[in-house]
This record gives sequence, structure tokens and C-alpha cells, in this order.
Amino acid sequence: MIQTIDLRGHKPSPSELIDLVPRSLIDVSVAQVAAQQLIDEVVDRGEQAILDQARRFDGVSPRSIRVAQSEIDDAVSRLDPEVRSALESAIDRVRQATRAQVPASTTTTLATGAVVEQRWQPVDRVGLYVPGGKAVYPSSVVMNVVPAQVAGVASIALVSPPQREFDGSVHPTILGAAGLLGIREVYAMGGAGAIGALAHGIPSLGLDPVQVITGPGNVYVAAAKRIVRGRTGIDSEAGPTEILVIADASATAAFVVADLVSQAEHDELAAAVLVTDSPELADSVRSLLDDAARSTRHAQRVAVALGGVQSAIVLVDDLVAAADFSNAYSPEHLEIQTSDPDALLPLIHSAGAIFMGSYSPVSLGDYLAGSNHVLPTGGQSRFSSGLGAYTFLRPQQIIRYDSAALSEVSGRIHALAESENLPAHAEAVAARFNSSDR
Repeated sequence: MIQTIDLRGHKPSPSELIDLVPRSLIDVSVAQVAAQQLIDEVVDRGEQAILDQARRFDGVSPRSIRVAQSEIDDAVSRLDPEVRSALESAIDRVRQATRAQVPASTTTTLATGAVVEQRWQPVDRVGLYVPGGKAVYPSSVVMNVVPAQVAGVASIALVSPPQREFDGSVHPTILGAAGLLGIREVYAMGGAGAIGALAHGIPSLGLDPVQVITGPGNVYVAAAKRIVRGRTGIDSEAGPTEILVIADASATAAFVVADLVSQAEHDELAAAVLVTDSPELADSVRSLLDDAARSTRHAQRVAVALGGVQSAIVLVDDLVAAADFSNAYSPEHLEIQTSDPDALLPLIHSAGAIFMGSYSPVSLGDYLAGSNHVLPTGGQSRFSSGLGAYTFLRPQQIIRYDSAALSEVSGRIHALAESENLPAHAEAVAARFNSSDR
């Protein structure tokens, strides 16, 4: 079912490793033309375009695009008690862990009367996308909303696709999770059109444009986020989920198999990769994987994902080579199941989230670890991070100089301004010490 990539006896260069990593053939750019068309429709026709797109893509016409507060309140009251308890626990844990992501304001005194302050200012308004395709994701509500609230964002709009089985409204479990978090602005809309609506606003719905859009979605959502970037900020262009497990002979094969299958059940394009220096572990995983894949609820989806070009068992000479491969892959989720995970950690440079040891599975991070599960995919962890309070914060510098402090550096400002042929810059400083102008 799953392919094997044998790198033993080879030492590929970093660029060769990047070419060797198994990747889905998905390309966001192929969806850009369609996504642009859907966004343009929303810009031109607003609410009516959203209704038309709901009929076309979701097979339903929402009774109301904006969800009434009474419906949100009702969804909270109808939450399954166990689900509600789990959501409340997740909210508390994510909130606690996210508070550590808000930097303290600092003041640097460079000289008497020369002070630079650093503060972190939240954006005013954000739009959060919660997908509604093959599964229901109340956990994504938590992971999107909590960091925005911890950052201090005052205005939050949440969008999620309309559901046929719920008369075109948002799934009630999504609504219940939103209600628990105090979100009052929820819209039944999905896909690229919803991203366009968040970026441009729809006055007839009372939907004002947002400054940052976050949350995962399909390829059209990712393409739409790429298109609106610049008009708004985005977290990342999230693609299909990924897990890479680094494991040695000490790992429990059944644990590794369970974790590979857990991510493969998300999507036919999900990537599940094991990197190991133990041929015996590779054989054990391979022998257990077929039965585990066949016996799970979403067996067909899992089989396609594990059999795809994006999934593999990778054999390497040692754990240093395993770390090199992982860094080239730059996974969304990295598990380290080795005899000494902490010894390997300093070699890991690129990963969305790192799960240490046999009892820290990705499933824990998806729900109750306290970490965030909205993470960079497709190798983007080489240059970006997962969702956090910092996603909604802007560092701002506040400069306070008095007359004496400015006078002390005026000569050096003059020298630099002249070197750049910008004399008015120097004159703006000199004017403050020209007695005839005071």
C-alpha cells in the first residue's frame, strides 16, 4: 500500500533532499483563476453572489447568511454534555498556552532623554474560516478564536459553509463552539467567496472588511487567501494535513501505525511519512498498516492517502540523516518516537509542531495539548509558524527623544542624510535648533 524510499548509503545534498521528499501533486495556483472569479462575484454582487455560490457548491440556499444570535445560543444549549466539557477544557488549555505568546512591552533607554519603546498592538478586526467538508471541526473554532481573543482583537467574524442537513445554516456543533467563546458574528458561507467577503465586506449583511484572515480550507480557499493577501493579512495557505514520524528501533510499531492512520483519515491528499533507521521497525509498521487502514471507519479515504505519492516509509542510515530529511520536508506535524527524543530535538529546525515521545501523538495536539493545530503545510514551516496570538499582533516602536538627545545625534544624522542625498532629512533636524525658527 505505502511506498518505500530507501536512502541508506546515500548522503543527498540539501537541494537533492528537497526533491526527494514525497509531496502531494496539489498546486494552489491552478485554483487561482476560479477563486478570483468567485471573489469578483462577491465584490460585484455581494449577498446575492454568496447565495448563488451556496446553491452551486453546497447544494443549499441559506435562510439567512448571518446566523441569528438566538440560533447560536440554542446551539450552545444543545451541545452534547461530553462534547461541551471537552470543548471547555480545550478552550482553557489553549488559552493558557497562548498567553505565553504575547510579548511584554519593553523600554530601551539609549541615552539620557533617548528612549525607544516596543509595544505589541492587536489588529482591530479578524475573519476566521472554519471548514465544513468531510468532517465537522469545532476544534478549529477554538484554535482560531482563542489566539485572537488572547491577542486582544476586539471584533471577530467567523464563517463556515452552509450545511444542507441543517437548512443551510452553519453546523450546530460549530455554532455551539462559537457561542461558548462568546462569538456573536457568524456567517453561513464557505469557499473562495467567503474569503472574498471577509476581505472586501458585504454592507447589506453588516459584514465589515477584516484585517487578518485565518483558518484552513480546501485548495480554493488557499488560492483565495493568496489573492486577497495584501488587502488583508493571512496566516498561511493551508493545504492537506501532514505527519512525519521519526522513529528508531525503540518505537512501538502499533503507535506509529495508529498515528499515520489518524492523519490519513482527514483527506485523500493527506500525507503520512515514517522516517526510520530501523528496517525491522519499517517491516513491522508495513505489516500492521494494511489491517489498521482497512479496519478504520474511513478506510477508503485512508487507503487512498497512504497509497498516494505523498506518503512513504523512508529508510535512512541514522537519526542524523532522519533529522536532515525531516528538515527538508518541513512537516506540519513532526513526531519523534526515539529512545532519546531530546537528543534529536537540537537537530530539528523546521516543523509546525513537534510531538515528543510515544505519549504525545498528533491527536493530542489536535484537541487538548494546549498547542494550536492550525499549522503551516506543504513545507511552509521552513519560513512560517503556526497560528498564535502573534498572528494578530503588530510590533510597533514608539520613539521619545528630548532636545538634548536629538542634538547629541544631529551631526551623525546630517552625515547619513548627505550620504544618501537626502538633505531635507538633515534640515528637519537642524530646524529644531535654528533660533530664528523657534
